[in-house]
Amino acid sequence: MSASSAASSPPPAGVPEVEAALQPVPESARTNSVSGQFWIWCGANIAPINWVLGALGIQLGLGLSDTLIVLIVGNLIGMAFFGIFVLMGQRTGVTGMVLGRAAFGRRGNYLPAGIQALLAVGWCSVNTWIILDLVMALLGKIGVVDPHGANHAWKITVAAVIMAVQVCISWIGYRAISAFERWTVPPTIAVLVAMSLVAWIFLHIDWSYAGTPGHVLTGEARLAAMTSVMTAIGIGWGITWFTYAADYSRFVSTSMPRRRLYLASTLGQFIPVVWLGVLGATLATKNGSVDPGSLIVDNFGALAIPVLLLVLHGPIATNILNIYTFTVATQALDIRVPRRTLSSVVGVLSMAAVIFFVYQSDFASVLDTWLVGLVGWVSAWGGIMLVHYCRIERGSTQVERLFDPVGTRRLPDVNWAGFTAFFAGVLATWLFMYGVIPIFQGPIAVALGGVDLSWLAGGFTSAAVYAVLGPRAARTAVQADLPCARERTDDELPLA
Repeated sequence: MSASSAASSPPPAGVPEVEAALQPVPESARTNSVSGQFWIWCGANIAPINWVLGALGIQLGLGLSDTLIVLIVGNLIGMAFFGIFVLMGQRTGVTGMVLGRAAFGRRGNYLPAGIQALLAVGWCSVNTWIILDLVMALLGKIGVVDPHGANHAWKITVAAVIMAVQVCISWIGYRAISAFERWTVPPTIAVLVAMSLVAWIFLHIDWSYAGTPGHVLTGEARLAAMTSVMTAIGIGWGITWFTYAADYSRFVSTSMPRRRLYLASTLGQFIPVVWLGVLGATLATKNGSVDPGSLIVDNFGALAIPVLLLVLHGPIATNILNIYTFTVATQALDIRVPRRTLSSVVGVLSMAAVIFFVYQSDFASVLDTWLVGLVGWVSAWGGIMLVHYCRIERGSTQVERLFDPVGTRRLPDVNWAGFTAFFAGVLATWLFMYGVIPIFQGPIAVALGGVDLSWLAGGFTSAAVYAVLGPRAARTAVQADLPCARERTDDELPLA
């Protein structure tokens, strides 16, 4: 990406009209700049949740080297697959949840679309909640609030203001989201550079940290902790973004080389996730804490004030994506409500969830339980979508049929193959999952001593099942569409 491209080619004027209703983005309304994708994904991941998750490895008893290995290797793999879903959006101009109609059926797709909508609300709530800890740490540092108090009223008030800002940006749409990320991410990166230099040069990080003194993990316990971190912020982190990818890459012109788009998007994810994860892990070696306020304020002292003011940008940049994705996922449910109205709805729902989180005290447990639970469905969905678009349709997707009304002959009402694969993947995920609470501890993971391979089991199982059942279900759908198909040439058929 050149320096000039970073500030050029905003979305064409046609974008607001395209976003008025759920429809494919035509070539005339797409951008010829790939830099916007880098800034969108980079901004979405420059968030306190990533240094918190980096610190999670230390909190679980891992040494620094083990934590860094999981962060780097896991994200290399996770982001590599994420890039494939980015390319799906560019090729079709369609959101992720509309693409799912081909694999799950016209009405069957309501299940993943509904889950995605709830997922976006949850993420928006979690990220806003994390902001509150940072803001209270900042206000406590300058004497506005009691840093040792609960400050529930303050947190709820601040959350309401932040939520209003997030909703306003998402309300405007992709143009505002792209502009916000493009202009605010570069200065935020500059602050993080200074912040990292201070941490790694002047704060006497214990680079040889091997774990809790007297309780260094070895053998099975060490492997179990590493797989838990791999699920939360390694491969699992890239997986959680699969369902979002196409919602934003659909605005990129098909004339943009796929390799450039792939690299811009994956690097936009990889760099901040690993960077902040490493920062959080190294800071945690000083006190073993995963609390964001403690990680920053206790380590940086007076420098925390300007740092926190700018780093607050990160969660807002993440949540504007969550709110926008909620609106298009909800529209994929055939709910005839304008996208801007839905932006306000998600703000209210997220605010209610934030108030609930404010009264939860065990930060690490709540966060880990939430993230582990996410991988359960996203990895299964991702395995099915990869098989469908890379093996069954192989680039011959007929986009217009995805927007056919309910009852269309060109899509099954419910694709039994997709549902069978999905539930098989979710079951496999649970069997290999080892979460914080007992219900998220599958029998196979327990038998393995807490080793969490949920992301692998779920994705592989759903992909394998759909690879067997999917082609047969697709052939049945084509045969049902034969009266319409005769009006088209053979090379236009979905499975040609």
